Amino acid sequence: MITLPRRTVLATGSAALLTTALGIPARAQGVAPTPTMRGGANNYLPGAPIVERIGGGGFLMTGTVRRAGDGTPIANARIQMWAHTTEGHERDQRSHGATLTDANGRFQMDMPQIVPAFGQAHGHLAYDADLDGNGFQTVFLRPVMRSASDTTLDVAFVLQPA
Repeated sequence: MITLPRRTVLATGSAALLTTALGIPARAQGVAPTPTMRGGANNYLPGAPIVERIGGGGFLMTGTVRRAGDGTPIANARIQMWAHTTEGHERDQRSHGATLTDANGRFQMDMPQIVPAFGQAHGHLAYDADLDGNGFQTVFLRPVMRSASDTTLDVAFVLQPA
């Protein structure tokens, strides 16, 4: 057992100090891939353009993209988003847009307020391997919001190599 000074543990967190023989942080071992959610691909339109925002904005979709197993952030992953909003139905091309993750695997998209469709306020997101050359498997998400009045939704993709 390794004994560390209390100040070191408090400043860095004990999990951050432990590594495997490969130098991968121990806390990141065993990060399971995100499965495709039922209904996630509903109304998917392949090839939505990369845009700064969808419509007039007002709702913020954010998230992270990491690699399964070690949890490493994935930069430049193409994430597409669409939803039923105050400006259009999730089938409408104007309700779809894509963005790329930053160096820390984070993404965000400002879009119109999501409103209930089929009784639930929910968004759709996709990592589409056919439109992204990073070598991971396609994943579709359909997260349901806690409340129709929420103005943000944060999701996490954990991708498995193809």
